[in-house]
Amino acid sequence: MNPSIATESLLSEAELYPDSDGKPMSDNTVQHRWIDMLFHNINSVFADRDDVFVAADLMWYAVEGHPRECAAPDVMVVFGRPKGDRGSYRQWREEGIPVTVAFEILSPANSDDEMAKKAIFYEDHEVEEYYVIDPIDNRLDVFRRQGTVFRRQDTIRGFVSPRLGIRFDVSGPQVVVYRPNGEAFRSYLTVESALRRVLVLSRKVRRGQATAEEVAELERLEEQGEG
Repeated sequence: MNPSIATESLLSEAELYPDSDGKPMSDNTVQHRWIDMLFHNINSVFADRDDVFVAADLMWYAVEGHPRECAAPDVMVVFGRPKGDRGSYRQWREEGIPVTVAFEILSPANSDDEMAKKAIFYEDHEVEEYYVIDPIDNRLDVFRRQGTVFRRQDTIRGFVSPRLGIRFDVSGPQVVVYRPNGEAFRSYLTVESALRRVLVLSRKVRRGQATAEEVAELERLEEQGEG
């Protein structure tokens, strides 16, 4: 028997399938900002659906008894599984449902060999859509499952995710992602700033101190879901 296999058989489940791979969630502030933005905005898009699980930097163990068959997508979306906290996504405990959509945000530390291995893993384990975003060089690579393999998709004219309904635009200086309703994905700080503005305008309206322009601004922000 292979010594490593014998050692694994003596480990507890928590030791065999650790919740962390020991790597940092991100290598720089740009990568972290993108991971955070995708996670929160996709969660918001599917806030009313109890059967869509979204996670960031969560270990995904694909095959029971094979702890090395794992990955930790920067962001992952699973259709058909309930929301809720998990230490890791152990597929055999999730009715065998694999990750539906995987995102990787490139950083200078990612090698071509590393990214090739990630693509092979996602392809082998039935991911339907795989996105690689390079926010620094404004590049987006999209792969969709066709049968048992990935096919690279054309993103020049913008690509709409069949599963998520979100749209990607690479025509400008940086990649922009839009919700199904056409609103651009926003960072937490942008949303918080808008909420603070709503509070200020609401107080002025209640006190009869708001100008016509401020009333119109408040109505616009409330239509965007900030109220």
